[in-house]
Amino acid sequence: MYVKHLGSRSLPYILKRFLLVIPTLFCIILLNFLIVHLVPGGPVEQMLHRMELSAQEHKGCGSTVTDFGQDSVIQELKQKFGLDQPLWKRFYTMLKQYLTFDFGKSYFRNESVTTLLLNSLPVSLSLGIWSMLFMYGIAIPLGIQKAVHNGSYFDFCTSLIMMLSYAIPTFLFALLLMIFFAGGSFFSYFPIQGLFSWDWNQLSFWEKIKDYIWHLVLPVSAQVLTGFAALTFLTKNAFLEELSKHYVVAAKAFGFKSRTILFKHVFRNAMIVMMAHLPLTLFHVLFSGAFLVEMIFSLEGIGLLSYEAIGNRDYPIIFGSLYLFTLTGLILHVFSDLLYTWIDPRIHFEGSKRS
Repeated sequence: MYVKHLGSRSLPYILKRFLLVIPTLFCIILLNFLIVHLVPGGPVEQMLHRMELSAQEHKGCGSTVTDFGQDSVIQELKQKFGLDQPLWKRFYTMLKQYLTFDFGKSYFRNESVTTLLLNSLPVSLSLGIWSMLFMYGIAIPLGIQKAVHNGSYFDFCTSLIMMLSYAIPTFLFALLLMIFFAGGSFFSYFPIQGLFSWDWNQLSFWEKIKDYIWHLVLPVSAQVLTGFAALTFLTKNAFLEELSKHYVVAAKAFGFKSRTILFKHVFRNAMIVMMAHLPLTLFHVLFSGAFLVEMIFSLEGIGLLSYEAIGNRDYPIIFGSLYLFTLTGLILHVFSDLLYTWIDPRIHFEGSKRS
């Protein structure tokens, strides 16, 4: 039904968009592959540093890796990590594996990267989906009220608050919430880290739900406080544009109530932009905004996993995460276009043709 709704003339555009995902994904992966390998310091240096620290702890401050033959250790580590191969061969091997979503094995965690990503994904999804739901739940009704009362004192005050909220970075909100409400200098209402309590397995079903929500309050609040402002302004502008159109003026002239016009006619047209932004908002919340929040609250999601991998120069996790982020973002961009036509059948993908 949905394919029929899109129309046969729109299908070539959709197919073209999906095909463009392949070269775009390839170029992004290639560029990041080159950049990461050009950055000084790699997994071999990280491993040497760890071995040196371990040797100092166990054999006294005077021992180093040099005592055991550094050149042989370096060569052994390069063979272990596959870094003794030419750069082009490593990239070619990586691409072949990525076609089957085989991201290899982590250098330092001794686990499959796919397993690590799958274990981290539920945490990121929990944070991202709840944040997005609250963002839209606040932004849509607030944006409608601002559009209806455009230019009023309420509109001015809320705009001022939202501009301030938008200007403050997410990580700063997270730190402030932690200081004020998570055992800082003021109150200790919420946990400072993690998504579950240490006695999670001993809790009843309803206690687990309560514990889960309790741990999510601060991270989700940090995301929502910085993310709802842009969506609210977007909602307001979309409704203002619709309210100024001729069909609204005509409906008022025919005696329809303002509430009926707003929710029966204006709402559907104004929500096209909001709903089309839904996939991109989800991507931003999941893989961009949550990055620092996961670090601050020690949530073991994909953001924290990627951050630690960058610090350790754990190439399989870095490139596996990047591949997942890029592929998800590109596909969500295509679905964003599809949502336009699903919400409003008048929108189509063909360009205007000259007669």
